[in-house]
Amino acid sequence: MKKRVIFVLTGLLIWMSSLMAQDAPVGVINAFKEGNPRELNKYLGDKVDLIIQNKSTHADKQAAEGTMAAFFSNHKVSNFSVNHQGKRDESGFIVGTLTTANGNFRVNCFFRKVQDKYVIHQIRIDKTNE
Repeated sequence: MKKRVIFVLTGLLIWMSSLMAQDAPVGVINAFKEGNPRELNKYLGDKVDLIIQNKSTHADKQAAEGTMAAFFSNHKVSNFSVNHQGKRDESGFIVGTLTTANGNFRVNCFFRKVQDKYVIHQIRIDKTNE
């Protein structure tokens, strides 16, 4: 009986640590995969820096959602893959490739911790030569 309890507790500890190790909210990755600005909006901070193909904007949540909606409507998304991600202290990031009908884009998405959750404070999207 004692071995079973230890086994269950060890399994629970491993499962919990894997959940805590996720660097970026899964919803952000899914929003990019689907090209869904409404879903992405759930993870935006109150103010967001958007740099899309060398055009820079500092926007509130609604304006950022509108800008991302325009981008996604002009570039039909077929996939998004995470190339690298990480977090340190109160910040995190993902770097990925967004595959669209108009080619591939490199996406850099930066997070900061606000009230025990990570929110996006910067999104950078650049066309790649691939």
